[in-house]
This record gives sequence, C-alpha cells and structure tokens, in this order.
Amino acid sequence: MRILIIHNHYKEAGGEDTVFFAEANLLEEHGHEVRRLTFSNSEVKSIKQKIEAAFGVIYNRKSAEIIENELNAFRPDVVHVHNFFPLVSPAVFYICHKYKVPVVMTLHNYRLICPSALLHYDGKVQLGNVHKIFPLEAIRKKVYRNSAFQTASIVLATGLHKMLGTWRKKVAKFIVLTPGAADLFLNSSLNLKPEQVVVKPNFSEEMGIGTENREDYYLYIGRLTPEKGIETLLKAQQLHPFNLKIVGDGPLRSIVEQQAIKQPGVEYLGFRKREEAMQLLKKAKALIFPSEWMETFGMTIIEAFATGTPVIASKIGGAAHLVQHKYNGLHYTPQQAEELAEQVEALEQNPVLADELGKNARATYEQHFTPEANYNLIIQIYQSAMGQKERLASGALATEASL
Repeated sequence: MRILIIHNHYKEAGGEDTVFFAEANLLEEHGHEVRRLTFSNSEVKSIKQKIEAAFGVIYNRKSAEIIENELNAFRPDVVHVHNFFPLVSPAVFYICHKYKVPVVMTLHNYRLICPSALLHYDGKVQLGNVHKIFPLEAIRKKVYRNSAFQTASIVLATGLHKMLGTWRKKVAKFIVLTPGAADLFLNSSLNLKPEQVVVKPNFSEEMGIGTENREDYYLYIGRLTPEKGIETLLKAQQLHPFNLKIVGDGPLRSIVEQQAIKQPGVEYLGFRKREEAMQLLKKAKALIFPSEWMETFGMTIIEAFATGTPVIASKIGGAAHLVQHKYNGLHYTPQQAEELAEQVEALEQNPVLADELGKNARATYEQHFTPEANYNLIIQIYQSAMGQKERLASGALATEASL
C-alpha cells in the first residue's frame, strides 16, 4: 500500500509529532511504501508570514500546489492527515478529492469544534462552542493565543468549511482516540456521518518493564500549562508532601522552579529527551497525570503502562477512559488537590496495591496498546477508506475499532 502521511508540526514538539513518526515507522516496518510530507510552524517568523498564515487557514494555495505535486509524483492509495493547521489548511482535502484519493484524518485535538483546540479556557472546561458553526464568543474571549485576530481566523476557517460540507464530504474516515471523543465529535456542528468516525487509540513501542523496586518519587511528564493541572499537582504536594520529579517546559515554568526552590521534595528537571524521560518513568512509583482539560488521549499514560508503572490521573477526557480505578491506576476529581494527595498516600501506605496496579498496567498495554494491535486497526481503517472489505483481526479488535 502506498501511503502519504501529512503533518503540520508545531513550534514545540508534542504528542501529535510522536504519533506521526511512530505510525509512519510502523507502516514502513510492515512493508508499506510511506511518504512523509511535513510543514512546520517554525517557518512562520516574520509579521508578514504570520498574517499570511492566518489568512491561509481557509485555503492555502502554496500548500495546495505542494500537495498536488506530491500526489502526482507519489500516487498514493490513501492520504493520512495528522494536523493541517495552519500551513496545510483544508486545501489538502480538496486536492485529494480532485485526484480521487481517499483521506483519513486523526483528530488529535478539538480545533474543528472549538478554536481553543482544548475545550478549555477561563480556567475550566468549555463545551459551549461544540454545537456552534461560528462560535463568535470565543473571538471576544481571545481563546487562541490571547488574540482576537488569530481566534477569528480559526472560527472563520472551520465555520466556512462546516457550511461547505468539507468535513462531511471530503474526509473518508476520522480517527478519534477514545469513545468519549467520538461521542463529542459526532454530536457537534461538524454534522459527521456515524460511519466516518472510528476509534483507534495511539500505541507505545515496547520499552521494557521498569525496575521491580521503584525509587521513592512520583513523576510528571508534559507541558507546563494551566490546563495540564500543574498548579493542582503542586498544591497536592504541599498539602501532603511527597517526592515529586517534574519533566517538561512551558508558560508555568517559573512557578514550578519557585516551588522546587522553596518546597522540599519537588525537583524540577526541565526538558528531557524522550529516552531520559522513559528511564525516569521506569523507576518511578507512579506517573501523575493531573490534566484538567478533556485530553483526546494521553500518550504518557500508555507509556507508563508499557513500563508497568501505575498512573494517578484526574478523571476527565482520555485519562477517564485509559485509567481504570484500582485496576491499573487511581482516579481523582479534576482540580481537587486534596483528593490527588489522598491517592498518592494510598499508594504510599499499600505497596501490595501499588504492585498489583503496576502489573495490571502492563497487562493493559499488552492487550490494547502494542504496535502490532495498532497496525491491524490502522490497516483496517485505510482499507475501509479505500472501499475495501474490512477484515477484523479479532472480536477484541472489532470492539476497539468501532463505536
């Protein structure tokens, strides 16, 4: 199978980039001919380039030309889009439609139904934009990068393409990462057909199980932003001190650095390469996933599962689906620092429970999130998009791949 994978990188690498590279490599390992076509926000530097990018979110002619040339040169059987914002633009869907190449798109975030992309601003989850074709209130609130102009460009682009039927008519399959996300997108202003939406989780490579005797610390890995629950995490550590290592960078870095200076037990490690972060994960008592927005998935959660590390997570979004309370981790109510501290204390006082959660975490990975299981799912989705007969590998896979 010839597969063209298209992705617009953000200036700061994130989970979407990890998935893009991992899936492309996985397909190549199974003998498929894969071509990667990438764009990067790092190319947008000057004021002129930023204005051009903002206006180009509706239909970027430069990108359209690049994509058209790629289709003619490579002649793919299917195109898989991971992120089209802002430089690729919905032009990709029209060019592919012109050449009758089916398109599969992974919905890594909520940008099509909320210009914030997170369904989270003003310090809380916001669902008011989900059913609106043009969520004008979001412009007034400057929900994207605190800019009314940039927010307006997203509102205009997504709304116009809703009215044109781009999402309903030009994309064969939308991949969502959890059943909860599927429900949100199906019951939104996108007006998608049920058969367009399929659930396929992300996967993690085999990294080996962590040390049997874990070191005395809990670990956070991720962006240091308000919606990630960093402030709740730090408050929980203050209420009931425990050893906490924090890996990552972002706008709240200074807050974390100050806490690491004045609060015993908090260690800020800054940005670390993935290999280093995984080694820390293998030694940790648990990963803490305090996110307060409706994450579409949670890559660090399944990476923790792969290493046999239990996860303490807020019960919202992808974490609510991936983490099963008292089976492979523990839940607490989002923004409730006291509850988070109580779950940490529960593991501290019950090493038998911690060991059991770790073993079940590894079992969860082996059952659902290995590369091989994911390969079977993605090929079924491509075949379906191409109009081929779907052959489900097993009843378990059928359940995971469907709604």
